[in-house]
Amino acid sequence: MNRLLVTGSSGLIGSEVVTYFDSLGWDVHGVDNNMRASFFGEKGDTRWNQFRLEATCGHFRHHELDIRDRDGVLRLVETLKPDLIVHAAAQPSHDLAASRPFEDFDVNAAGTHNLLEAARRHAPDVVFVHISTNKVYGDKPNEIPLKELETRWDYADPAFTDGIDEHFGIDQCKHSLFGVSKVAADVMVQEYGRYFGMKTCCLRGGCLTGPNHSGVELHGFLSYLIRCNVEEREYTIYGYKGKQVRDNIHAFDVARCIELFYAHPQSAAVFNLGGGRGNSISILEAFDRAQQITGKPMRYRYVDENRIGDHICYISNLTQLKANLPGWDITRTLDDIFEEIAASWQKRLRDGVR
Repeated sequence: MNRLLVTGSSGLIGSEVVTYFDSLGWDVHGVDNNMRASFFGEKGDTRWNQFRLEATCGHFRHHELDIRDRDGVLRLVETLKPDLIVHAAAQPSHDLAASRPFEDFDVNAAGTHNLLEAARRHAPDVVFVHISTNKVYGDKPNEIPLKELETRWDYADPAFTDGIDEHFGIDQCKHSLFGVSKVAADVMVQEYGRYFGMKTCCLRGGCLTGPNHSGVELHGFLSYLIRCNVEEREYTIYGYKGKQVRDNIHAFDVARCIELFYAHPQSAAVFNLGGGRGNSISILEAFDRAQQITGKPMRYRYVDENRIGDHICYISNLTQLKANLPGWDITRTLDDIFEEIAASWQKRLRDGVR
């Protein structure tokens, strides 16, 4: 039986990967210590997701472990000797990184290094997939000429019609401390592929989303926006007239991508992973779509100041990903995503699960 180790297994991507590979009959081990609750408070708590996985996944075992615990990580990888590691644990917020800089770097950079070195020592043939982020590009995407449309910003340069590809630069720009710690992790994953010949992959995610996201204001754009609508709470728009654009990808399509990379592994692979132009949406457009689904008006206020390092328009170019992972494509549309997230928040509201 193939064995999988997933970090951040109670989070959005981690839990989707657990469910997906459990359904394939893999022996699945998850690492999570609910640090999201420490980062974001009660509303960021993911214990409910852990309990859901333990109740519904027949091949899953939870390990309460902090990835900053180097000895603990070394021991676990030595014991399990997994065939696949999916590293989805992270401190994911720009804003929070500025107030908790040591924790941000220790989790994102040092935690990733702990896992890579443990894999090199005890499972050198493992396929290692790192959930990176498009924030490794810093605010450099904002240098692309833009045009302002009625409800969104879009690229004025036709070279970016299909989005931003993997050759886009990552330095000489502002990242936020979060972006810097993720750059360190991303480059380290590549280096273990190039220097040691390990099978590694960085998936530079756009807006990864889905119904099992514990979305909060500081992280989880679409989940949090729909949550505000369902709970009739006020949403705050930070700058850019609410026309900033994100491309959204369902966690299921991320899990499918990981399965195909396991089937077609490479060393030091880098892929931009998002919803592409077809799943792109601005905040204003998302308001309209949420209102149409729930029938509730969107309550919001506008602050004429953008977040540091925030992208005005980001769309992932998926050409390289599709070329290297035959058979992969987006299967969940924006309508699918909105409906699933809205239904999930409505259920959690009824059940008293936040």
